[in-house]
Amino acid sequence: MLRAVLGAATGIAVGVGSLTLARGAGLIIDDGQVLGLAYLLAVIGFLFGIGAFRFWVTWAAGRQVDPAEEHAAHGTAGDWRRYFRFTTDHKVIGVQYLVTAFLLFLIAGSFAMLMRFELAQPGLVLGKEAYNTVMSTHGAMMITVALISIIGGLGNYLVPIMIGARDMAFPKTNALSYWLLPLPILLVAINPLLGGFDSGWTAYPPLSQQANLGQQAYLMAFVTVGISSIISAINFLVTVFRMRAPGMSLMRMPIFVWALTVTATLALIATSVVAAAFTMLLFDRVLGTSFFRPSRGGDVILFEHLFWFYSHPAVYIMGLPGLGAILEVVPVFARKPLFAYPLAVLSFISIGVLSFMVWAHHMFVSGMAEFFHIPIMLTTELISVPTGIVFLSALGTIWMGKLHFKTPMLWVFGFIWAFLIGGITGVYLADVPTDITLSDTYFVVAHFHYTIVGGTIFGLFAGTYYWYPKITGRMYSERLGKLHFWWFTLAFNATFLPMFWLGIEGMRRRVADYPSQFGGLNLWISFAAFNIFLSVAVFVFNMVWSWRRGPRAAPNPWRAHTLEWQISSPPPIQNFDHIPMVSAGPYEYGGGVGVPAEGRAAQ
Repeated sequence: MLRAVLGAATGIAVGVGSLTLARGAGLIIDDGQVLGLAYLLAVIGFLFGIGAFRFWVTWAAGRQVDPAEEHAAHGTAGDWRRYFRFTTDHKVIGVQYLVTAFLLFLIAGSFAMLMRFELAQPGLVLGKEAYNTVMSTHGAMMITVALISIIGGLGNYLVPIMIGARDMAFPKTNALSYWLLPLPILLVAINPLLGGFDSGWTAYPPLSQQANLGQQAYLMAFVTVGISSIISAINFLVTVFRMRAPGMSLMRMPIFVWALTVTATLALIATSVVAAAFTMLLFDRVLGTSFFRPSRGGDVILFEHLFWFYSHPAVYIMGLPGLGAILEVVPVFARKPLFAYPLAVLSFISIGVLSFMVWAHHMFVSGMAEFFHIPIMLTTELISVPTGIVFLSALGTIWMGKLHFKTPMLWVFGFIWAFLIGGITGVYLADVPTDITLSDTYFVVAHFHYTIVGGTIFGLFAGTYYWYPKITGRMYSERLGKLHFWWFTLAFNATFLPMFWLGIEGMRRRVADYPSQFGGLNLWISFAAFNIFLSVAVFVFNMVWSWRRGPRAAPNPWRAHTLEWQISSPPPIQNFDHIPMVSAGPYEYGGGVGVPAEGRAAQ
């Protein structure tokens, strides 16, 4: 880690120094070009310092990689230092992702509290510029949390074990995908020192072309996170399609693996588009191109099309892993097979296909061609059909089940309520007349949070509680887990339900001040939002305290049938002593509560 910091510092020094010399030689170099080169060399230096390229450099130099060194990179069980190194064990990388996501969640939540402090009453406290920076940083960080938490954290940890593999297909590339993240996250966090950025996470030109260096910092960070997402997606797809255990057919895969497979496909296709769009935007700022400059023949609407071609599938990149986690939890605590498993798989695939056909409903007010409105409206409403089937799969599994109301199952019921509201209110934003009326109001804020928090964050909490014993080998406090659920759920609904009314009444989003008649309700929303933050503090305490002092977990405390529960908790370094032979599906709970898990999913 020290070498990584020194490598990043060296990269910054080389970038700034070389362009400073170029200025001294009479070349016209602006501050944006200095920042761009310094950041690029800092990332390269950081990765070299952390050891990301040492195996590839050894191979490129024609030397054979030392097997002992490669084994050492996998880490030693029980060594806490491996969590701060370039380690190729997928389980360590999963924990790195998960802890990073929760830390980022707390930082982004702190920015949200600053927003609610400003909005608690009419008038200005932080000021318009500061509020815009806080709002933009909160949005960028929370989007990153939604993108990396489940697929990077739980997905990396669990998918190889759930399909009977010893590791990911490309362990070194897997580690690289994580170590690409620290610098862009830090860059977004310190962007106020560079003047902040006020475009929101969408970064529409021409504002994002004209804004200060904080805006450029966000654009560069976005591209870096996109590259990490792309190489991670490739790794997931190759792992799932090439490394399944004997007998693990596609229709025997756990539904969580299916959700992440579709998610990785979306990330691979869509992220490439938005990474190209943001790179073009950076070229406009740094190199003087004119992709999106109307005065020189560019087209700002083109950027919106490219952005939303990614960013509506990104809703499902965020949401599908949460849905997969929910459907993984329900059969275990209902002691029933997953209802309509083949239809749920087909629905995930259908969501993936249709998600590329709905992007332009975000642009009904942008000035795009009007003949495009009706087709996009129809496809947006059509995607609710497979989404509804996934929702009904959860309800059908719960129906007449022998329910165990443990903490993970409570989050399932919280998800059902929140995601239902998000889905119903989404219909209004799919239809052209109501979308135009409600666009850029707090109705959109409420719908977005019910969809993303309801689908992703509720799913993240359900999955974290469910797999916590597997990851740590410890049991958490059930009492604190339930306190966290009820406190968070009640505060979440108290925060965002009133926003639908504010939006219908015309309160605009992304503004620091508002008419005085909305003051009372905004004070209530701010009070409720602070309670969300306090409830998450209970979760953090429970997780940290239980990791150190919680009672030892049995290998399979939930009596689940999937492969990850058939080995010790936490799993051994190599996952399996022998690659398992899978002989049954993952959800064969038909014998009732007393049926033992051992021997049913694998032999």
